[in-house]
Amino acid sequence: MSRGMLVFLMGLAVVSAEAKSLKGSRPNIILVMTDDQGMGDLACLGNPLLKTPNLDKFYEMSTRFREFHVSPTCAPTRSAIMSGRHEFRNGVTHTIKERELMALSTTTMPQVLRTAGYETGIFGKWHLGDADEYQPYNRGFSEVFIHGAGGIGQSYEGSCADFPPNQIKEGKYFDNVILHNDTIVQTEGFCTDVFFQAALGWIKQQHETKQPFFAYITPNAPHGPMLAPESYKKRWLDAGWDANTAGRYGMIENIDYNFGLLMQKLDEWNAWDNTLVIFMTDNGQAGRNGKLNGKSRKLFTGGFKTGKGSPEEGGTHVPAFWRWKDVLGKGVDINGLTAHIDFYKTFCELAGAKIPASIQKIDGRSMLPLLEDPKANWPDRELFIHVGRWNKGEDPNESKFKKCAVRTQRWRFVNNKELYDIVADPYETTNVIDEHPEVVEKLRKAYDQWWADTVPMMVNEDRPYATEHPQEVRYEKQLKERGIPAWKAPSI
Repeated sequence: MSRGMLVFLMGLAVVSAEAKSLKGSRPNIILVMTDDQGMGDLACLGNPLLKTPNLDKFYEMSTRFREFHVSPTCAPTRSAIMSGRHEFRNGVTHTIKERELMALSTTTMPQVLRTAGYETGIFGKWHLGDADEYQPYNRGFSEVFIHGAGGIGQSYEGSCADFPPNQIKEGKYFDNVILHNDTIVQTEGFCTDVFFQAALGWIKQQHETKQPFFAYITPNAPHGPMLAPESYKKRWLDAGWDANTAGRYGMIENIDYNFGLLMQKLDEWNAWDNTLVIFMTDNGQAGRNGKLNGKSRKLFTGGFKTGKGSPEEGGTHVPAFWRWKDVLGKGVDINGLTAHIDFYKTFCELAGAKIPASIQKIDGRSMLPLLEDPKANWPDRELFIHVGRWNKGEDPNESKFKKCAVRTQRWRFVNNKELYDIVADPYETTNVIDEHPEVVEKLRKAYDQWWADTVPMMVNEDRPYATEHPQEVRYEKQLKERGIPAWKAPSI
């Protein structure tokens, strides 16, 4: 081969490699994250009872991250997504007791996306602080449509509480009052339907104006209480299932309907080509038991022995389906160990947004190498997991080895006393800690260092309880001054 021909071919290779890069490609990003739904709660992942045809179809169309992990509970996962680092490093060590407040020193991923010209919207659950300074409109979101607290109708000691009407209504998940930007509004209908309706109306507006956007759709379903529209509960009740199971499975099938509506609208708007859509859940599966005709039944869990609130595999291993038409492959599985902390760098790189050097240290990686080439080299790593939730006022160091884990591609080291070979034993049936002392030593040393570095960042541990519920105060003030207007659902 002549030297000239070799140079020519090398040039082609460079052009090809450059064309493949996704940095600065500026797709719209739609992240749908459900609440307490796990690996056992989808037909496409093996549930023999549920009917989730839309999510099943999306699964077939998607690139799937098979080793994707989040935090064991709600607010922690949300904090990690927003910050790109472990939730404890943002002060979030619980879901209540003032320890759900994401540190104000944190620069959020939506804030950085805004600097690159993206509009940013949240629809559903925020759960990172109810006081004004913690609200999403002060943390980078240009469109806000949320309930208060960690769930519709919740109220706890301190600042965490939803709006008063949501707390007292028997239906709770129906006809809720919602904070829409700076105004509390009265909605009509089932909460998940309303959140998707609001999100789709906003997405349509961004699409029509060719405005790049990040839509964060976070329904509170299927978190308890287990309430669903009658039409979604009927087949479960008719089959003899208890009301709790009927409500939970009904909520999941309603989520599937709404996700199908999202897919349908993206079809109608010809919006798939420049839109990345992600489906995931915020922690492992809740609701793993039910009753059929009065007899207790174990529900499908995808094989995992634990779920939400556990440091074991079932607590953090969740679905992650990504679709970007003609960019990501259909039915492609990626086995590299990834996590919610990776979204920050990934989304910012896609958007062409520069992450300031002065902000918090990011724990996560960019997933672009795997998006560009599912077989790319992905170095092993250590993910640190801790359920938190120790008693208020207790020294965190007393809980250092309680409900904790370190996860690598192959190993899961649990509670400083159990080691599982996840590659050979994905459902953690056999503790092999005595057979691999060198692995244990390495992971324990890494965990000790991580803990020592992290404890000083737990800024909410000594925070006193707030003397009022901010969302209750806000509701009463608006009610007195201008009333609660009806929300006008956007046309989609």
